[in-house]
Amino acid sequence: MKTKAVAVRALRVFLVMLALAFCTYSVASQWDATVDAFQQMSWLALVAALAVGLAGLFVWMLGWREFLGGLGSPLPVRAIFRISGISQLGKYVPGKVWALVTQIEMTREHKVPPERSFGSTLLAVATSTACGLAVAAVTLPLTSEAARERYWFLFLLAPVLLALLHPRIVTWCLGLMLRIIRRPPLERPVSLGVTLRAIGWTVLGWILFGVHTWLLCNAAGGDGKGLPFLATGAYALAFVAGFLVFIAPGGIGAREAALMVVLTPALPAGAPVVVAIASRVLLTLADLINAGIALLLGRTQLRLAGTDGGNEPPSKELVRGTQPTKEGP
Repeated sequence: MKTKAVAVRALRVFLVMLALAFCTYSVASQWDATVDAFQQMSWLALVAALAVGLAGLFVWMLGWREFLGGLGSPLPVRAIFRISGISQLGKYVPGKVWALVTQIEMTREHKVPPERSFGSTLLAVATSTACGLAVAAVTLPLTSEAARERYWFLFLLAPVLLALLHPRIVTWCLGLMLRIIRRPPLERPVSLGVTLRAIGWTVLGWILFGVHTWLLCNAAGGDGKGLPFLATGAYALAFVAGFLVFIAPGGIGAREAALMVVLTPALPAGAPVVVAIASRVLLTLADLINAGIALLLGRTQLRLAGTDGGNEPPSKELVRGTQPTKEGP
């Protein structure tokens, strides 16, 4: 068991270092453009956009926490922040599985069965995608002709994806997937209350990311009463477009392209590129800040554990309120 624990810890460190390398490369590869973009904006606007982006990431963590607790493994906010802050660096590694793998392994430390971590993460991703398309479908058709012409088919998917979040459909889909990967079934279905609370946190996150984008658009010379709605829908659409490009780490390229398509008619010449670059760099910095705080929280936890002198063996109980998962045949 000790050998396995060491191997898992080494793998986690390797993934974090790999993710940090990709983060560094993504910023360094467009350093000159980033400097130019930041020079065209006030530091007050940049700091405000960063703060709102951090808030958006945090409330999305709370949405995932709702699903994890609804499946039978409630965790404190501190633990959720630490797990999510570190594991989300995996999205910068090409492919979309590394964040999920890291998240599952880190929740094991809190005695969370892998099927619950797997199911809650898939639900969180599905909810953010469905809500993102819904936000874009509500805000863009009346504010962006370019979005209507190029991305109309994605708007039609929004009500379909929202309908698929119904607890009965979600429970059936998760059960099927767990059977396919030969994991034990979940003991409890996802309730409607849990789903609605998670949707609430997710939509709040989209609103915050919309404010983040609006602040940058405003700093780049944009104006007009419809700009907040356009900026919110533009970011939501761009994020979903970046997510659908599987191989691109963090949706690099696809997200910026969609953002510029929507914002170009509403901003001065060259401003959409500035907004896209500034948003990418600030949100990458937000992920790094979260990861740094999460690592500090982990060190604090180990230090506090060390003060006990190691006299008590590790608890074999599940997290408070956690129910055991049924074992397979």
